[in-house]
Amino acid sequence: MKYEGVLNKMRTEWGHPIQYFLTLNKNFINVNQLIGLNLQVSFQGYQCLNCGKAKKIFRQGFCYDCFTSSPAVGDWIMRPELSTAHLGIEDRDLEYESKVQLQPHVVYLAVASDVKVGVTRKTQVPTRWIDQGASRAIEIVEVPNRYLAGITEIALKDKFTDKTNWRKMLQNEIAQVDLAEIRNSLELLLPEEVKPYYYTTTHDILELEYPVIQFPTKLKSLNLEKTPYFEGVLKGIKGQYLLFDDGTVFNVRTYEGFVVSLGIGK
Repeated sequence: MKYEGVLNKMRTEWGHPIQYFLTLNKNFINVNQLIGLNLQVSFQGYQCLNCGKAKKIFRQGFCYDCFTSSPAVGDWIMRPELSTAHLGIEDRDLEYESKVQLQPHVVYLAVASDVKVGVTRKTQVPTRWIDQGASRAIEIVEVPNRYLAGITEIALKDKFTDKTNWRKMLQNEIAQVDLAEIRNSLELLLPEEVKPYYYTTTHDILELEYPVIQFPTKLKSLNLEKTPYFEGVLKGIKGQYLLFDDGTVFNVRTYEGFVVSLGIGK
């Protein structure tokens, strides 16, 4: 069986374990059901997720022109403290920025390798944690806009990393910590304008389970441009990674906008 289409990050559905889905063209594939099967991945070309043109992907599924002009990939996406919609100030498109920035955001702690601090829209909980491959996560504070979440994250970056060690995450080397205790120790570090929201935010720990039957011991990352054809037995899924029997790992999200052919079975 063979499918072809443009890669987007895998959609997820909460469960024990998490359920993963891949859309290629009009085909909706439950990736969990492919675990234990031989997959063939073949790189066919590019298609920008924004303009739809067959242009080389620059970053985040966008060609260079779209990446440098689209409001969906402004600097405030990666650096939420740069958000200005709450002031009525436009970066690239105030209507779009207001829609995204002026909604509830969560600052959280997640353990995918070590303890990290991060920001996400409330509507993206728990999707954001799943995409990072977090094993456990807890909300620190829920605030009404992206700017407040951003300055909170900045205030905590001296204490926590804001990056996931993807190698440790995929090898299931997870720090054993008490997230509730850590969260309860952070009140004095928060910006003054954020502290009132700290007391109204629920802080239950969420445990996440991934469909993996074999974690890799040695890792090699699949680069589709250098290795346009790969074949291997799927052993699991974690974060946005496919894990194969020979230690090869494939980050689907890294290759958004790549046109691929996916073969299943011998």
